[in-house]
Amino acid sequence: MGVSGSGKSTVGEALAQRLGWRYEDADDYHPAANVAKMSAGHPLTDDDRWPWLQAIAAEIDSVTAEGGRVVFGCSALKRAYRDVLVHGRDDVRIIYLDGSRELIGARMAARKNHFMPPGLLDSQFATLERPGPDERPIVASIDAPVEAIVDDIVRQLPNPGSD
Repeated sequence: MGVSGSGKSTVGEALAQRLGWRYEDADDYHPAANVAKMSAGHPLTDDDRWPWLQAIAAEIDSVTAEGGRVVFGCSALKRAYRDVLVHGRDDVRIIYLDGSRELIGARMAARKNHFMPPGLLDSQFATLERPGPDERPIVASIDAPVEAIVDDIVRQLPNPGSD
């Protein structure tokens, strides 16, 4: 989890590969209306997000019911959103990719062909609710190379082969 530009896709894919798990980008679960709204420079409302979050939670449930494991790259900026995704499960962990507005803004400015315009970054930071200790988050600084970030996350997982 983290704001747009924090590296959710890049770090998520690298983490999934390291663990031998499947990777899914939560952006792929947005309905077309959400993508159009964001592409037009408008932030999503909570009403826009609930069906999207429920679809992701359903996919997590489906994958784990079949004995699989999945890493999702998902903004999950608010506690209420993460509650939908985790919904009381103790086998789902939140990994928060933490970085400064300046670092993430520079990364976003360098990105090409992404539907999230850099102008919405301020709204992302305004919405962000950092995960609390009761959410058992894994917090990783993004001010490092991808492999170092993945190393940090793996060190913090209680049992990377089964959690």
